[in-house]
Amino acid sequence: MKPTNSIFAKTGVTVFETMSQLAMEVGAINLGQGFPDDVGPENLRQAAANAVIEGPNQYPPMMGLPELRQVVAAHNKRFYSLDVDWQTEVMITSGATEALADCLLALIEPGDEVVLIEPLYDCYLPMVKRAGGIPKLVRIAPPKWELDIQAIADAFSDKTKLILLNSPHNPSGKVFTNDELQNIADLVIKHDAYAVCDEVYEHIIYDGVQHKPLMTFDGMRDRTIRIGSAGKTFSMTAWKVGYMTAPANLLTPISKAHQYVAFTTPRNFQTAVAVGLTQDDAYFTGLATDLQAKRDRIGSGLQSAGFDVLPTGGTYFTSVDIRSVGFDGNDVTFCEMIARDAGVAGIPLSAFYQDGEVDQFVRFCFSKQNDILDQAAAKLKNFF
Repeated sequence: MKPTNSIFAKTGVTVFETMSQLAMEVGAINLGQGFPDDVGPENLRQAAANAVIEGPNQYPPMMGLPELRQVVAAHNKRFYSLDVDWQTEVMITSGATEALADCLLALIEPGDEVVLIEPLYDCYLPMVKRAGGIPKLVRIAPPKWELDIQAIADAFSDKTKLILLNSPHNPSGKVFTNDELQNIADLVIKHDAYAVCDEVYEHIIYDGVQHKPLMTFDGMRDRTIRIGSAGKTFSMTAWKVGYMTAPANLLTPISKAHQYVAFTTPRNFQTAVAVGLTQDDAYFTGLATDLQAKRDRIGSGLQSAGFDVLPTGGTYFTSVDIRSVGFDGNDVTFCEMIARDAGVAGIPLSAFYQDGEVDQFVRFCFSKQNDILDQAAAKLKNFF
């Protein structure tokens, strides 16, 4: 038989699914896959339910409901002082992953170079390759997650079409500094490139730090696509509602990709997300405050179990050095061991790198109920 597409045929099952299946098999607490374990804000769930009952339940506009697009534009103004035309610069997608796919399909020509910062969220590399892009990888490494300015400068060239930037960064939990972002902006402008910014954790950022979109830097307004996620901001990842802000000349071709990839997004969820994004500041600050407390809670528990805990500036994730508990094997073996023998599942960070050199760190998700975090920490302490 003729072969299937080589890129996806060679791509294995995601590490998240692999470790989640192992956790189910052995009855381990799953701190691997990154999703909250609560039900989400009641007012949004009620708004979504009401929208289904009241209807209509037919296709909404391809670009998204006007009321949600207007709210996304207002959200940009409210939090980042960005003036956005909702009619030409905002589009709603079926999750942030679809938004990323739309951008890559619409902007990349075969042979274009794409700068990526690893560790990589798992969908980035196969999607770039399938779009015909040539990945240029730059590494941030534990434990400090510092960006090598010379390395990223070397990754750019006249062939660079775009950089795919994730901040706050999954899986590291790093929040890029203003100086790092300025260096990236300077390189994008110098090489006449674009920036596709995955900012789904924009409101999940800690220690009093404020998220600063790359789009707000001088010269970047017309070069940047900014992607957000209702699933992350409202702790309901199943809803799969993403929103994209981009200059009109870029959003036009991106919307053409969207119309053939997903076409549209469920109307009732869009209605509810419009409600969510108009909530007062207390919701957004409360989200960060609650998750910061969980970060500190699991961090304290992991330290009590003997781990060196790496810094986490944002996201749902914290990582540990497995050498600190005397384990001299690799992170994959470690994750299999603690799932089966300690009853806690994590994710090996080596899964997010391409060469396997970084193999002594494990990531845990802390967007769980406090008693679950306490149980997990106690199991690991008891085991080690």
